[in-house]
Amino acid sequence: MTRSTLPRTGTGRAELLSRAAKATDALGLFAGASDRLRLLVPYDAAVWRVTDPVTGLMTAPIRAENLDEGGCAVYWEAELFTDNVNLFRDLARAPVPVAGLRRATGDLPARSTLYESFMRPRGLGDELRAVLRVGGRPQGHISLFRAEGRAAFGDAEVALIASLVTPLAGRLRSFAEPPALPPPDGSPSPASSGSPYGPGPGLLLFGPGGALLSVNDDALAYLDALPEGPAVPSPQGVRVPAWVRASAMKARAVAEGRDRGPVRARVRDRAGRWLVCHASCLREADGGPGASAVVIEPAKSSEIVPLIVDAYGLTDRETEVTQYIARGLPTGEIAALLHLSPHTVRDHIKAVFEKVGVSSRGALVGRLFTEYYAPPAERNITRVRHD
Repeated sequence: MTRSTLPRTGTGRAELLSRAAKATDALGLFAGASDRLRLLVPYDAAVWRVTDPVTGLMTAPIRAENLDEGGCAVYWEAELFTDNVNLFRDLARAPVPVAGLRRATGDLPARSTLYESFMRPRGLGDELRAVLRVGGRPQGHISLFRAEGRAAFGDAEVALIASLVTPLAGRLRSFAEPPALPPPDGSPSPASSGSPYGPGPGLLLFGPGGALLSVNDDALAYLDALPEGPAVPSPQGVRVPAWVRASAMKARAVAEGRDRGPVRARVRDRAGRWLVCHASCLREADGGPGASAVVIEPAKSSEIVPLIVDAYGLTDRETEVTQYIARGLPTGEIAALLHLSPHTVRDHIKAVFEKVGVSSRGALVGRLFTEYYAPPAERNITRVRHD
């Protein structure tokens, strides 16, 4: 990127962020950002992913460009089970959460198992990956790929992507906000209407190699309601979303001591209902890791509140005050519990009201701590190809 290109880059960046600010959902943000970013940082293939901001686990929606579906399992096998470079979990905590593969390997990409198993067979020569992070929490991942023979991603391109990380993550974060008004048709919330999927949680059992071993009927109902996207075929004829299979793989990686952290992710189905997907690795008789169980079920309010609180950008102290408000405590008691003056607590309450867009304690509790109906979502996975 030369000095003469800087004005064009500045304009393009501003246009990209302007589109992002107008996006109404994650896929719209990804599509608009990709269209503009491709003009500033040329690339041949890409994947844009949403992540659970609490656990960092990949979830939906996902936008994949110029990549075949069959590579998802290979990609995450290299990410979770090999000694690789630029791991997403490491980038999420790095001072600059952006890195290029060729630069990280000293222009010797064959040092990377990801390059050998996933990129090289697909004619890809470099990957620039970024964690979209705001407030210390990951909201999404970006993987940009260049074909073999093209120049590696340079320092100026890394810097440009780094400058986009926080604003794009902030916009992704905002999509967890509940609607300001109830649904116009008076539809009941998931909590009041009961689960539309079946009497129990969905259960999928994966073998140590990642193949689907068995699935119950409730799980089939959940899978039918999930956003479409990259999927893995199975002997049962079930197309398992790549991120669900990746959850099972991560559970095994945690059991083997290769990874860490809870394997839990929240996702909206196509009707806008919040679900939670969690996985754990079972133990064999000899104590070794065996099959991995993945459970999908409706998310409780306690599962969603952290996302909503994060979406409004509340500070830790504001969150504490809000939790006490939800318990019905008066200002004086909150001040005593937090060792603050009543005046300071009132300032925190005022700040919370402004961020959430309410004017009373009752409205605040209703917005943050009550199950709500989310408007029907679009089919929010797209796979596109560019000439």
